[in-house]
Amino acid sequence: MLKCVVNGSNKLYGDVRVQGSKNASLPILAAAILCEGETVIHNIPDITDIGIMLNLLRELGCKVTEEGKSVIINSMELNCMYVRDELVAQMRSSIIILGALLSRGQDVKISYPGGCSIGLRPIDLHLKALKKLGADIREENGYIFCKATRLKGADISLDFPSVGATENIILASATAEGTCVIRNAAKEPEIIDLQGYLNACGARVSGAGTDTVTVTGVPKLRCSEYTIMADRIAAGTYMAACHMTGGDVFLRGVTREGIGAIYDTMLAAGADMREQRDGLRISSDGRVKPIDKLTTMPYPGFPTDMQPQISTMLCVADGVSIVKETIFENRFRHIVQLLKMGADITTEGNTAIIKGVSHLYGARVYAEDLRAGAALIIAALRAEGQSEIYGVNYILRGYDDIDGTLRALGADIKIVENIKEERASV
Repeated sequence: MLKCVVNGSNKLYGDVRVQGSKNASLPILAAAILCEGETVIHNIPDITDIGIMLNLLRELGCKVTEEGKSVIINSMELNCMYVRDELVAQMRSSIIILGALLSRGQDVKISYPGGCSIGLRPIDLHLKALKKLGADIREENGYIFCKATRLKGADISLDFPSVGATENIILASATAEGTCVIRNAAKEPEIIDLQGYLNACGARVSGAGTDTVTVTGVPKLRCSEYTIMADRIAAGTYMAACHMTGGDVFLRGVTREGIGAIYDTMLAAGADMREQRDGLRISSDGRVKPIDKLTTMPYPGFPTDMQPQISTMLCVADGVSIVKETIFENRFRHIVQLLKMGADITTEGNTAIIKGVSHLYGARVYAEDLRAGAALIIAALRAEGQSEIYGVNYILRGYDDIDGTLRALGADIKIVENIKEERASV
């Protein structure tokens, strides 16, 4: 078992190159299944979820070589269409492999995906859309059995702008017969990155970033070389940490456009944000302004993946903030831990009322999901005294060397082995 030990009250200063995007890397790695020959993908983050996806590709028969932050994938010898339960159970995003495998015209068997317990994330939108493309799908004994000899383009309207469903449809229709039109599509920047990769491989995808995406199938995709975008959630996490503690941090490789509503929210909370060549700079004296009402929404709204971090930052704001979570019903699981550190937060259904306090205090706390873990690290950076954060394995699912990155900025933080502590003791 790992724990993260933080001695708080240090300001953050320095330059950090933000890791490659987790949520762009996963569907692009799945898309590599469709390409003939070797495809090279750069700026892949070294995180647990990526390791799971690479192992999944290996088990399917792909040859995978890792060279630093680059991955070389050759799917010519793809020979297995059963995705092992243990891998699927570890990561919700594993369902994205389904559309790519069906594009190869094979029978697929996959169990229901797992991941962080932040709420229901049903995959019915995925299955409904794949059926419309011509896949024969049945569910039996906890498994999904899929068959598709030849997928055909269709006009698909999503009931909700699901990122995963949008990506799965794009992957399934990239080499399908005819044209697929996805209406009410998700607009996230990561979908634009997936479009960029596929088009570099010879696909014909357009409209990513809007609510209508069009995919005209091509007979095959060629190998290519591509660089993953910066991770906007990791960037936002470091911004929240800097504003909460005070300091001056330059985030290399990040753009205002790339982080969307996060930029405007940080401005509203009183941070000094400046666009510069090759990145963004955030400066702060550590004084956080309250936000009257912040509501999580599908892109271009404020991202649910940043809600725990921003809610934590607002714990020390000069006034009352209201945060409403509309995407996942269990996304306030960090709040009970923040209360141990002196935060003043009450919840009413999916709304958190955050009364800013002048001080937070070090405590022993437990992360129960990825972003909650990042939020607790941010709180510990501001808190007086020492904090011990457990559940670090969740954090490592999405952050590449988070302790090393923060330490380089001046934080007193380290992740260490801890074999004696148990969950019940936290």
